[in-house]
Amino acid sequence: MSARDRILGRLRAAGPQAAGMTDLERRIDAHFDARRAEAPAAADVLARRMQAALQAVRAQAWCARAGEWPAQLARRLSEAGVSRILVDAVSAEGRALRAALPAGVEALAFERPLEEWKAELFGTVDAGFTVARSGIAATGTLVLAPDAATPRTVSLVPPLHIALVYAHTLHADLHQALHAERWQDGMPANLVLATGPSKTSDIQQTLAFGAHGPRWTWVVIVTDAKEPV
Repeated sequence: MSARDRILGRLRAAGPQAAGMTDLERRIDAHFDARRAEAPAAADVLARRMQAALQAVRAQAWCARAGEWPAQLARRLSEAGVSRILVDAVSAEGRALRAALPAGVEALAFERPLEEWKAELFGTVDAGFTVARSGIAATGTLVLAPDAATPRTVSLVPPLHIALVYAHTLHADLHQALHAERWQDGMPANLVLATGPSKTSDIQQTLAFGAHGPRWTWVVIVTDAKEPV
C-alpha cells in the first residue's frame, strides 16, 4: 500500500462526521447565519452589492430588465468594436443575444473540437458569452458551470468575458452559496468561481491584466426575472 493509499484510507475511515469536523462546521454555520440574520438582503440589494464588488475588481457591471438586456448588450458590443463573439445557440439567453446582434457582430458557436480551430479562436474571437449558474454578492464572484455548449474555453480564452447572472440566483456570501446549492451533495466536474478579469503581478507587485484569462469582464445582472428569457 502506497503512502497515498494510506492517507486516503485514514480520511475515508474518519468520515465527514468526525467529531472535530462536525463541531467546526457547526461553529462556521452559526457565525455566518448570525451575520446574515442581522441584515437579510433582498434580491435587489444583493444585485447592487454584486455590482459594486465587480466594479471594485475592475469589471464592468450593470443591472438590466429581462426584456432589455439583449439590446443593451448588443449596443455595447458594437460600440466596443467587437466583431466576433462566442455565443451558444442552445440556451434561451444565447438565442436572445444572437437575435439582437447587429450585422457587424458575428456570433460563433463552440461546435468544433478545440484542435480544429485553435488558431482562429485565439487570434480572431473578441469575446465570449456565458450564463452564470449563480453569483456571490460579497465578492462579485460568478459561479460558472461549463458544459458542452459553453465549455470553460468560452470564458477563458477571448479577451472579453461577458456573463449574465440572474439577481434571484445571487447569494450573500460563499457559505450561503455552498449550502443553498447543496454542493456537499455533489458538484459538477468543473465548477468555476471567477471574480473579475484575469490578473497577476510579478515580484515587484506590478499588476497586469489578461495574462492567464480575459483582460476585461462585463457582467449583466438581470433584476426582474425568475425564469430565463
